[in-house]
Amino acid sequence: MLLNLHVKNVALIEEADVSLGDGLNILTGETGAGKSILIDAVNLALGAKTARGLLRNEEIPASVELLFSVSGREKKEALEKLGVVPEEDGSVLIARKLSQGKSICKINDETVTVSRLRAVTGLLIDIHGQHEHQSLLHKSNHLEILDAYAKHQEESVKERLAEAYSVYAAAKKELATYEIGEEDRIRELDFLSYEIRELENAGLKAGEIEELEHRYKRMMNGRRITESLSKAQEFTGDEDGAGELLGRAVRALFEAANYDEGLAGLLSQAEEAEDIVSSLNRALSEYGKELEFDEREMNQMEKRLDFLHSIQIKYGESYEDMMESLDTRRSRFEKLTAFDERKQAAKAAFEQAEKKVLLFAGELSKIRKAEAFYLTESIRSALADLNFLDVQFSMEFMKKGQAGPDGFDEVEFLISTNPGEELRPLSQVASGGELSRIMLAIKAVLADTDDIETLIFDEIDAGISGRTAQKVSEKLNDIGKSHQVICITHLPQIAAMADCHYKIEKNVKNGRTVTEVTKLSDKEEIEELCRLLGGAAITDAVAENAREMKELAMTYKQ
Repeated sequence: MLLNLHVKNVALIEEADVSLGDGLNILTGETGAGKSILIDAVNLALGAKTARGLLRNEEIPASVELLFSVSGREKKEALEKLGVVPEEDGSVLIARKLSQGKSICKINDETVTVSRLRAVTGLLIDIHGQHEHQSLLHKSNHLEILDAYAKHQEESVKERLAEAYSVYAAAKKELATYEIGEEDRIRELDFLSYEIRELENAGLKAGEIEELEHRYKRMMNGRRITESLSKAQEFTGDEDGAGELLGRAVRALFEAANYDEGLAGLLSQAEEAEDIVSSLNRALSEYGKELEFDEREMNQMEKRLDFLHSIQIKYGESYEDMMESLDTRRSRFEKLTAFDERKQAAKAAFEQAEKKVLLFAGELSKIRKAEAFYLTESIRSALADLNFLDVQFSMEFMKKGQAGPDGFDEVEFLISTNPGEELRPLSQVASGGELSRIMLAIKAVLADTDDIETLIFDEIDAGISGRTAQKVSEKLNDIGKSHQVICITHLPQIAAMADCHYKIEKNVKNGRTVTEVTKLSDKEEIEELCRLLGGAAITDAVAENAREMKELAMTYKQ
């Protein structure tokens, strides 16, 4: 669950620190107080793209931190697969900092990429706003909902289908290599034969190009190298060079050492230096002899290098690349030589792989259809709880032309919200307010199979009021029994059901508008309910109504 949210320098929020609790966490506030900014900040920490003007003060960094507590073994194992090990107390700290157009993401103080951040936070928290409600209008998302509901029943057959499809895709690709006419086959065989001979006759050796290039470079610069060596020999030689001067120094120190034994160490160093210079002079002489070459050798080397460079351009930069090219061409040549037999074998392998895919896709489809009955019935029941009277809810299955790694099913939710109306696709029936309730119903049904512990609902109360709002609050409370729920609302019926209630409000500090988040006491919660119920004029009747609404909510919870 999400233990703490810390936001700094984001839009109107100068700095906010919110400690969240179990169950249903409610956030309320006046329109424009900054409720959406708080959700934007959370999305930012989850890896969302940054919007212009998000930083309150361009001179200092903006940051968002989310502190989670992870307790389940399966969740910890899933995080470890992504390279995240919770602390000893089970905590995971997600942090994102923005500064001068740069973004830094961290998980438990380890810098990570945005893609990895999204993968990790996807296991910890789920945000449902207007965008997610609208996603119900796209039937491509309906299959994902069904698979999420039936994931434990589907897991084994999905794994076998994925493996079978991988084999099928490889077999299909292999078979496609035989889609070639006889004339093209003969033409390609001739060309491959030429390339194979060229590579085989090239006499390629590992490291040959690098060695020849090194030697050629020496030869091309032989005169400069020889002149430099000559000078070095002169400076270290015996006639007025370092060797002669060091010899004189040794003789002078030898004579002085006869009178002062303390000079023995310096004499030894001088003798050692003379030996080093003498050895260097001899080595320079030997190295100079190795530079001797004739023009014929250089011409042969130049021709060999030109040839090898042309082979590189055709077949690969390195020796290993060229050898791989040779192996590839030999393999293709053999395939085209025994063309008919190999094509038949490839076709048989493809057909066998296709049968396996269809077999497992069929098994997956049977599981989906069985689970779809229970899913749609559960959603229908949840919709009835949310004040959809006489609602019918079903799922239609269609078969794709070709099976994929997720099978061959296409599905679509169908709904009828009024008696006597036939079932029609969700996208043709549901209004904005209905969509938010349908998504809530689906989330309530998925709660038992969904292992994401923290759910955030934004705009879940769009287009509803009265009795329906009361039903929504009860459903949110029910989800809060097994999940941590964070909900932004403007409806008193939902706010009254809070286990923890926070108020978001704008204030002016030092001449600037700031958004602040405060956890409400029992008394302050009643005052906030009064505001939601009665607006500016808080009468005794409104206050009594607020207290009664809170008492009824607590009774429902118990």
